[in-house]
Amino acid sequence: SRSYDVLESLERKGFVVMKLGKPIKYIAIPPSEVVERVKKNVKEDADKRIKFFDKIKNTEIMGELNLLHKQGITLVDPADITGAVRGRQNLYSHLSFLIKNAEKYVYLMTSEQGLLRKAESLKNAFQKAKNKGVKIKILAPESKKHAPKNLSKVVQLKRVKDVPARFCVVDGKQVVFMVVDDEHIHPSYDFGVWVGTTHFAKSFENLFNLFWSKN
Repeated sequence: SRSYDVLESLERKGFVVMKLGKPIKYIAIPPSEVVERVKKNVKEDADKRIKFFDKIKNTEIMGELNLLHKQGITLVDPADITGAVRGRQNLYSHLSFLIKNAEKYVYLMTSEQGLLRKAESLKNAFQKAKNKGVKIKILAPESKKHAPKNLSKVVQLKRVKDVPARFCVVDGKQVVFMVVDDEHIHPSYDFGVWVGTTHFAKSFENLFNLFWSKN
């Protein structure tokens, strides 16, 4: 139907996240985060639009929308906060959103190329989290290459012999894990699953801590 066409279009733009399972349902990204994503996409050729969206962020309507989202999300069963994120750009946008809103810690396990990409794509999110006192740890494969200098200033990086997975745990409450090998997939087809349950996130956190302590 036309409604699903519209929702699929919003998903491609990173404005909603598709829930796993049937029937197909979507989870809305907070309005303020949608504005930030729109800003990023149009910045190069639409400075005037960026100013317009900045004004929207500070309006009374946006405040009401944020309040509605926060109040509504508390009524949702945590087990229902599960979604699929398609495309590397959307994955990094979602990771950026989660990291910027972290309160205590962020644990990342990634590939060598993923480390280099995240150092660039998530640098602002890392810095914002660090400024709030959030502890950021990253596990990446052993490599002769040096980690980007800007990364070492904001995160604790540890090299390990083998990285079995790619995932990000935030505050032990949320996890995003990638299900395909980033070395053999086009960025458009990279795919991750976002789960907002403590039990599931803690399982990945325990895996991270196991590798961190052994190396």
